[in-house]
Amino acid sequence: MRLLIWTLALAVTPPLAAQDWPQFRGDPALNGTTTAPAPANPKLVWTWQNPDAILSSPSIAAGVIYFGTEAGELHAVDLSTGKSRWKTKLGESIGESSPAVASGRVFIGDLEGALHAVDAASGKKLWSYTTSGEIKASPVVSGGKVLIGSYDGALHAVDAASGKLAWAFKTEGQVHSTAAIVDGIAYIAGCDGSLRGIRVADGKQAVEIRIGSYTAASPAIGGQRAFVATYDNEVLAIDLAARKVLWRYEHPVRKFPFISSAALPPGLAVVGGRDKMIHALDRNTGKPVWQFSTRARVEGSPLVSSGRVYIGGGDGRFYVLDLKSGKKLFEFEAGAPISASPALSQGRIVVATQDGRLLCFGS
Repeated sequence: MRLLIWTLALAVTPPLAAQDWPQFRGDPALNGTTTAPAPANPKLVWTWQNPDAILSSPSIAAGVIYFGTEAGELHAVDLSTGKSRWKTKLGESIGESSPAVASGRVFIGDLEGALHAVDAASGKKLWSYTTSGEIKASPVVSGGKVLIGSYDGALHAVDAASGKLAWAFKTEGQVHSTAAIVDGIAYIAGCDGSLRGIRVADGKQAVEIRIGSYTAASPAIGGQRAFVATYDNEVLAIDLAARKVLWRYEHPVRKFPFISSAALPPGLAVVGGRDKMIHALDRNTGKPVWQFSTRARVEGSPLVSSGRVYIGGGDGRFYVLDLKSGKKLFEFEAGAPISASPALSQGRIVVATQDGRLLCFGS
């Protein structure tokens, strides 16, 4: 009975507060954009450190930051103070998988192929579900299910209450990307050259659009369009209703893969590249509006708020750029590469580094 009540609560619980950042890219559409206020002139408020690299992008809910480490630990850190709340050992290693927080539970995948559910308040492990391939994607919660892609080639939907498999949709390649969910459809771009739309309710394929490229980045959904960055050095805009590619952008000279997922402020698609650049593209035409050069590859995904772009780079720097012009407004030397994406909550930006630090910036 208690399990049934919890399941019903998860299905009907309203979204977390608008100032929360409860999953990878902030919301199920993965558009990386929020109206929550962000610091205009960031100052380092506190630093948290552990000995293990952090590739997992932080999530924030109810004043607590959640993230995984390469040591296989899931951590909870207080947003206000930077003090540890708890840590739980889940597996041998957690890579790029970032936590999803819903109804008092935290979900995260590990490189051994397991999806874990943990109590958000105590860190107590509740259940684990095992796939047959490593997990680098981040979980997304929808309709009482936790959706997670695996290197076993499938998108798995697991009951959030019990950890039992609801369905699994098999693709023709590894699923590195996180599912973007809009109107009950989970969109994934995998290593099989297709953007697929899978119904959350029953796991049936609703749409398949061939894009012809290996894709590690996650799709971002804005309106009736999906924006996908590929390993073939391109950013694509896809009309979901017409089921066709609208445009493809490729830098005319610098040919490097895209790992970063796009942020979608009005009129723009902003994405980082392994070409050491951040690109802002016109969402209607795919033409570049501005570009910003860093000193190393950019694999994290940008966060957009308050007319500014927040992003870290492999050069160990955290940047704040003007959204309209791409002009640099702020730069912080972190001293170690940043591949995780930033998170925003309660006016604070949180950034994770590959040498095991969590940096919190405020006004």
